[in-house]
Amino acid sequence: MKITEITTVKQQIATKIRLAAYCRVSSDSTDQLHSFAAQIRYYSDYTKKHPEYELVDIYADEGITGTEMKKRDELNRLIRDCKKGLIDRIIVKSVSRFARNTEELLVTLRMLTDLGVSVYFEEQGIDTDKLNMEMIVTFPGMAAQQESVNISGNMRWSYQKRMQSGEFNCTCPAYGFDLINGQMVINETEAIVIRRIFSLYLQGFGMQAIANILNDEGVPRRYGHTHWYSGTIKYVLTNERYMGDALLQKKFTTETLPFRTMKNTGQLPKYYVENSNPPIVSRETYEAVQELMRSRQTNNGRKVHDHPLSSKIRCPECGRSFRRIVTRGTAYWTCAGRSSGATDCDNRRVREDMVYEAFTDMVIKLKENQVELLGMLIRQIEAMQDRTSRNQERIRQIDKEIADLGAKNLVITRLHTSGVLGAADYTKQTSEISNRITDLRIERRKKLTEDEDDELLDTLKELNGILEEYDPTTEFDNDLFEQIVQSITVNDNTQITFRLLGNIELTEEINEKGRCKSA
Repeated sequence: MKITEITTVKQQIATKIRLAAYCRVSSDSTDQLHSFAAQIRYYSDYTKKHPEYELVDIYADEGITGTEMKKRDELNRLIRDCKKGLIDRIIVKSVSRFARNTEELLVTLRMLTDLGVSVYFEEQGIDTDKLNMEMIVTFPGMAAQQESVNISGNMRWSYQKRMQSGEFNCTCPAYGFDLINGQMVINETEAIVIRRIFSLYLQGFGMQAIANILNDEGVPRRYGHTHWYSGTIKYVLTNERYMGDALLQKKFTTETLPFRTMKNTGQLPKYYVENSNPPIVSRETYEAVQELMRSRQTNNGRKVHDHPLSSKIRCPECGRSFRRIVTRGTAYWTCAGRSSGATDCDNRRVREDMVYEAFTDMVIKLKENQVELLGMLIRQIEAMQDRTSRNQERIRQIDKEIADLGAKNLVITRLHTSGVLGAADYTKQTSEISNRITDLRIERRKKLTEDEDDELLDTLKELNGILEEYDPTTEFDNDLFEQIVQSITVNDNTQITFRLLGNIELTEEINEKGRCKSA
C-alpha cells in the first residue's frame, strides 16, 4: 500500500499590511516632542520608511482625558473601522496613550485580537501579534503604572509650586482642624483635646501618662485610629500647626514605583510659613512646651531622671535583670547575679549606648519592612482566627439564653410554691434548665478562651499602629522604646534580642566597637 501526501500550495499574493496610527496628547502637555502635530507628522513619515505598510488613516484625539474611552471620538472611530475589516494593524506610541483605564484596555485588546487586528506599542516594544491572551492580560498593570506615575508627577509639581508660594495648606488636616473650601478651620470639639494635651504636659504629665488619660476617658481620634499613644502625643506637642505656623514638605513621595512616603531629611527643600492657619494654642504655650521637652532630655533623647533599660535586660541563664555600672565614664549593663557573686553566669556585658544604637537600627529595619512582616503576620492570624466577631455574637446569644432560662426557672419555682406545679414536674423541669445553663456556661468559657487567644492579634495591631505613626530617625527614641519593647536578652557579647509587643523577637548585632570580651 502506497500513501502519498497531497499538499495544496496556495499562491502567495504580495499584499501590504493595512496600518492605522493612533495618537493622543493632553491639551496641557508641555512635551513638544510628543505634541499632537508632531505625532501626526511622525506617523505620516512612518509608512514611507516601512514599505510593507499601507497607511489607512491617522486617528488622533487631542486635549481629551485618556481615562474614559467613551470621550475619545477618534479611538471609537478606529475601533469601528477595525470591525469593518479595514485595518490589520495599529501602531501607538505607548500603552498609556492608548488607554489608561485598565478595564477598558483589557476589553479593547481582547476585542481587537478576536478581530485579527494586532497592536504595536513602540515605547514598550510590545506587539500583541506575538503574545497570547495570557500575556496580554498583564497589560492593565502596565497601563495603571503609567497612569500612577503621570498623576503622581502632576501632583508633586502642583504641591511644590503651592508650597513655594505659601498657598499650600494640606490634604489631610491635623486633629483639631477641618478643611473647608481649601482653608483650615478650627474644630472646636477637637481643639479642646489639643489644648488639654498641652496643659497636661506643662503640668508635669509625661506623654504616655497623657495617652493613658485620653484612652481611659475614651476620647476619640480620627482616620480609623482608636488609641492614643505616646508617639501621638509627641506629634501633637511638636506640631507647629497648633500655634498657627506650618512646616511644609516634612515628607515626600518617591518619583518611581513603588511609590513610598519618606521623611525629608534634606533630599528636598522645606518651607516654613508663619501664620498659615488659625492657632489652637498661643505661641507662648507652644514654645514653653518645646523648652520643657528640651529640659527633660539629654544626649540621644534619653531622659535625665531614669534609665529606659532598667528591668528590661534579662540574663538568658539565671533570668535576673541586668544592672547598670559606670566604668571610666562609660555605662555598661551586666547580669546582677553575676556581678554580686550570687550566680556563675557567663560574663555578658554590653555598653548602654550600643543597646540604644542596636534598637534604633532594629526599629528602622522593622519600619522599612512593616507591610511585609507585620502586615502579612496580621493577615495570616486574622485568617486563622476568623471567629472573633462570631464568638462575640454567640456570647451575647448565650447570655440572653441564660437570662431567659433563669427567668423561666423563677416562674417554675413560683408555680411550685403556689401548688400549681407538682413536685415531680418541678424537679424534672428545673433539672433540665440547670443542665442547659451548665452547658451554656461551658460553651461561654470556651468562647472567651478563644477570644483571649485573639489578644495576640490585638497586640500586633497595636504595634502596627505605633509604627505607622513613627518617623524613622537615627537618634534613640525613648518614647517608642518604652511603648514597644517588653524585654531584652543579651545572647552573648555580639548579639542582643529585643522582645516586642505581640511576642515578636528580633535579634540585632552589637556594633563591634561596643563589644566586651568575656571574662
